Amino acid sequence: MKELIDIVAAYERAVNENKKTALATVVLVEGSAYRRAGARMLITEDGQLTGAISGGCLEGDALRKARMVIMQQQPMLVTYDTMDDDDAKLGVGLGCNGIIHILIEPIMNGRANPIALLKAAINSTGYSVLVTLFSTENRKAPQPGSTLFFSDRKILSKGIESTPYKNELLADVAYVLARQQSIVTGYLGYSAFIECVKPLISLVILGAGNDAIPLTKMAAILGWNTTIIDGRPNYANSDRFPLVNKIIVAKPEKVLEIVDFNEWTAFVLMTHNYNYELAFLQNILPLHPLYIGVLGPKKKLERMLSELADAGIFITERDLEAIHGPIGLDIGSETSEEIALAIVAEIKAFFSDRNGQPLKYKNSVIHSA
Repeated sequence: MKELIDIVAAYERAVNENKKTALATVVLVEGSAYRRAGARMLITEDGQLTGAISGGCLEGDALRKARMVIMQQQPMLVTYDTMDDDDAKLGVGLGCNGIIHILIEPIMNGRANPIALLKAAINSTGYSVLVTLFSTENRKAPQPGSTLFFSDRKILSKGIESTPYKNELLADVAYVLARQQSIVTGYLGYSAFIECVKPLISLVILGAGNDAIPLTKMAAILGWNTTIIDGRPNYANSDRFPLVNKIIVAKPEKVLEIVDFNEWTAFVLMTHNYNYELAFLQNILPLHPLYIGVLGPKKKLERMLSELADAGIFITERDLEAIHGPIGLDIGSETSEEIALAIVAEIKAFFSDRNGQPLKYKNSVIHSA
């Protein structure tokens, strides 16, 4: 998601500077490659690159082809075969063992141009789907490119209304959204990369102390939507937290009147104020959020839960699973920066449904799709 956010921001800067642009999208990988299908890169006519389609070895050649696409205003499908001696002679040197298909398309004004579809995915509060159509059978045939954004609340499309495979495509889109897994399939000589896009993680931090500063910086690097909440205006302000999306100064019982949250929201309690956090938990637990992280020793959390139970707050097994205390992965953290790293890693693992174990012990492939 961070790559999509950066690409949209770079495109808007390019528009303001009257620069023409193209979007390169990895649509199909056969074998192994550094980036998987869904990796994207924005290219401006003067050679500025945002995002990445490889580890750095394809970008130079893709830039040359993107300039041709911008000049001709026609999409182009480019294939790099790392098992082909000809590609080795071109100096690609991918260091992988696969075939990578990249669609490069010019970005023109319009309601459903590629950037409009990416914006819709970024703004979606749940899972959404992006569809990119291309032809590997006939590279000289028209390459439709980015054609559809779909979610349970909104649809944007370009050029699929009159296609004979419209109903079949929409059925596959609905399947991908329900399964939450990207696929590549085909229709009448065209392939479709039907990509399931995860929603943006929202991080709500209770506490504007100094140890929250590195946490907001790491969240900003990842592109998360971050909110800082504290009752002290001299702590919770933009001078101390310039990278957060929202700053709230409020009492704990007023917080939920101001904060919108969904299943992709992580709450982190790090106020170092026992009563503030207790009052917040009392208000939020009945709403059953999926992730609450509490900084501090386990005894502190046990005491809080005991006091809430004595106050008549019913705490379910699901609530207990959602509460992570002490928060963070066990990486030997001591400094505030190291603690922030442990917290960010645990939140990312949670929302990716992973356990945070070292990859060397993983017996299956890293990315299933």
